[in-house]
Amino acid sequence: MFARTERLLLRPGWAEDAPALARAIADEQVVRNLATAPWPFALEDAEAFLAAPRDPAMPSFLITERQADGPPTIVGACGLGRRPSGAVELGYWIGRTHWGKGFATEASRALIDIAKALKLPRLEASHFLDNPASGRVLEKLGFRPTGLSAERYSCARGGEAMARLYRLSLMGRGELETPLAA
Repeated sequence: MFARTERLLLRPGWAEDAPALARAIADEQVVRNLATAPWPFALEDAEAFLAAPRDPAMPSFLITERQADGPPTIVGACGLGRRPSGAVELGYWIGRTHWGKGFATEASRALIDIAKALKLPRLEASHFLDNPASGRVLEKLGFRPTGLSAERYSCARGGEAMARLYRLSLMGRGELETPLAA
């Protein structure tokens, strides 16, 4: 599965992407806001990430910026994942040199369109409290704060940290949505 936006190509990662992926994510300020990425993030970690099996119903993409005069550049990653509760969570990261360009919003909008095509009723997302920029992205995308915060694990942080929880309904008008489980 692939998705194309005005400036980006969202595509699966391949083994040959490992060096570029490792360079793109090699920033503790990025990795500490992810659940499973270790710090420091090495080439071997990128290789393992790219080789990991993926659930075809939960797409995962590298976010690449299309270039007029060369191959696309990896700027981040995004995907859908199933939480232990069964809820589907949207996640993303953008390399620091690409912050402030709207890539997280643009890529996540394409991912939301894919979630709608998959007929998912809702998406959840979260951000660590010390990463309010991610909360602004989620709100631009239409996610609403649930009013709940919870401890979320971060491998790079070495444990749990408080995160604010959000939800986005993908259901059509007139359909009832069940309340969020705590």
